[in-house]
Amino acid sequence: MSLLNKIKFNNDGLVPAIAQDAVTGRVLMMAWMNEEAVEQTLATGFAHYYSRSRQKQWQKGESSGHVQKVLEIYLDCDGDTLLLKIEQVGPACHTNRESCFYKQEQHGQWVTIEEPMT
Repeated sequence: MSLLNKIKFNNDGLVPAIAQDAVTGRVLMMAWMNEEAVEQTLATGFAHYYSRSRQKQWQKGESSGHVQKVLEIYLDCDGDTLLLKIEQVGPACHTNRESCFYKQEQHGQWVTIEEPMT
């Protein structure tokens, strides 16, 4: 696929992918994609990633139901990072928060600024 040829995967065959809420613009999470994950995402319209810790492909929300419908995909100027503009169903973070970026630096400490969804 010619789209894949433009992506600069790292030495492990991975590229970082940032998931951003298409409506609010909030960054929800970052995960890794390999060629297969990119192909699956393009084919299905739902975000697929590669888990480095589990060494396997996964679709976001495959066990939780918190899927990410991909509305747009962007490749950065260097060709080494993807941006997915998504419609998130449920929380994006495995901690049950809207975003994985829920800790903010405040006066030299990481402060939790978002509680888990109920």
